[in-house]
Amino acid sequence: MSKWGLLLLLSAVVLVSSCAVWRVEAAVGIGQPGLLKWHSYRNSCRDAETYVRHQVEYYWKLDKSLTPKLLRLLYSDCFVTGCDASILLDGRYSEKTAPQNSGLEGYGTVVIDKIKQVLEQRCPGVVSCADILNLAARDAVHLAGAPSYPVLTGRRDGMSSSKASVDLPSPSISWEAALAYFQSKGLDVLDLATLLGAHSMGKTHCSYITDRLYNFNNTGKPDPNMDSSFLAQMRSQCPPNSKSQGDPQVFLDPASGSSYTFSNSFYTRLLNRQAVLGIDQQLALGDDTSQIAQEFEAGFEDFRKVFALSMSRMGNVGVLTGNKGEIRKNCRAVNGK
Repeated sequence: MSKWGLLLLLSAVVLVSSCAVWRVEAAVGIGQPGLLKWHSYRNSCRDAETYVRHQVEYYWKLDKSLTPKLLRLLYSDCFVTGCDASILLDGRYSEKTAPQNSGLEGYGTVVIDKIKQVLEQRCPGVVSCADILNLAARDAVHLAGAPSYPVLTGRRDGMSSSKASVDLPSPSISWEAALAYFQSKGLDVLDLATLLGAHSMGKTHCSYITDRLYNFNNTGKPDPNMDSSFLAQMRSQCPPNSKSQGDPQVFLDPASGSSYTFSNSFYTRLLNRQAVLGIDQQLALGDDTSQIAQEFEAGFEDFRKVFALSMSRMGNVGVLTGNKGEIRKNCRAVNGK
């Protein structure tokens, strides 16, 4: 893809993201266009989205790490069985107990519980946990500095959850495998390059990057694509035996750190070979994808708008609507249990 081709693609995507509601609905349809609706709770629970927004704002002010926590919940939910809130279900063999989802249980799930309790008091049995998660993630991202984006609603909740079905890719996955995974969900290379920008916030465990620091591809050496000074910094935070020391966490974007601010500094770091995760660094290595990184690094507003559209698209992966699924009374358990 030439630079001008990329610019035209970005311009087209940004244009779609700012168009009327019916244009947005067409853009986010992935396999099941038209099943979700704009303000579907207008008659059944008029202020549902307002309730969600107020609760998210309250808890975000208490702890700004809420944004990356909700983003990770949404990603883990949508990319397994679809956006059906199955990630929220408790149980010995539930998705949240899978190794890939280590650390998901915590502040994010507690906030979703609080929001659900508020909505059940006001509109019992109406608003799905899947919609709550999508709306809450949107509002938390907006508070962190991203643009607000349309969340079409009407999702229903899944009625089963099994970690046997968890196939989330490892952070050490190759770019080609990651892209194939996204394409299997109806997303594309621009969605992948854009949604990785969520790593401008949050943390990861040292165990996910020790291979890059000490034994890249079983060579006994660090990843040659990592800046030497940054390598030294990461090694100081993640010693070789860090997993036996409690597996500490490091910020995915040290530039934003504890401020949990949505920014394009993530792409600056990629281009300077200072990505924490291997999959992130690979974005800056390909000819076409490095151009996307360069465009986002140079144009924060372009990144913000395209991120909004990709989030809308991701939120429509594998949704349950109509008579499928249910509206859970408790996001942690299917009805009747």
